[in-house]
Amino acid sequence: MATAQTAPTFDLQSHSTYSDGALAPVDVVERAAKAGVALLALTDHDTVDGVPEALAAARIKRIELTPAVEMSSVHDAYEDLHILGYDLDHADSTLLDALEDFRADRVRRIFAMADRLRELGFELDDTAIRAHAAPGRPHIADALLAHPANAERLREEGIDSKNALFPAYLVSGSPGYVRRSRPTVPEAIDVIHAAGGLAVWAHPFWDLTAPLDTLREFAAAGLDGVEAFYVTFTAEQTLTLYNAARELGLLTTGSTDFHGPEHEHFNRFRGFDLYGLQPDLGRLARS
Repeated sequence: MATAQTAPTFDLQSHSTYSDGALAPVDVVERAAKAGVALLALTDHDTVDGVPEALAAARIKRIELTPAVEMSSVHDAYEDLHILGYDLDHADSTLLDALEDFRADRVRRIFAMADRLRELGFELDDTAIRAHAAPGRPHIADALLAHPANAERLREEGIDSKNALFPAYLVSGSPGYVRRSRPTVPEAIDVIHAAGGLAVWAHPFWDLTAPLDTLREFAAAGLDGVEAFYVTFTAEQTLTLYNAARELGLLTTGSTDFHGPEHEHFNRFRGFDLYGLQPDLGRLARS
């Protein structure tokens, strides 16, 4: 087993105000550079609109930035699997049209969830949700938690944060949840490949407790890699994905999934552990 640097100099997932991040792309890049990141990806959900700003900032900060996106996808009973697209042509018209379609389905679903929560007796301000370029479940949660009309009920139910609200109302099987309809994982892979990119499954153990059979299925559909190194993964989880990736000929990437400096969990860069393993970033490692 080859030994790599103990502190990774790449971080291949981060989010800006173009999706569910707290900082503008230029500020995301600046924080990454200060943290010693040499290779960065801005992976906003279902949009590449922040990539040009991030590329310009990366040139100034003299770090490498790969144009990227994170697509929320469906697969069988799994309703929110994330496929990362790296090193793609972020100006490709077919990619942009597909992302616009995916975002439309995302927004439909978000406001359907807002309506369902109102049917359950909660108050939400749609203006607060629409203020975001790519509204998601965290924005619904913020709007629900912030509305004073919900305060007494939330106290009675012991809900004092998004972490408590999500399992009660905003995950699969809960009363406020609405399923996405597209894209499927193979569709996401095809869209990424058509734009010249590499398709990588993000944080598999975050989505599935036993992801290996699904990983093999995605590899057969053309998946290029897997995020084997992730801020919440244990050494055992990392090694499981790493060995499976080597068996399947997949790249092995990693990230801390930066969302902003005040985020409860994803608030820094270079926060994941390589556990002595050697990542295989393929052509992403050209820098």
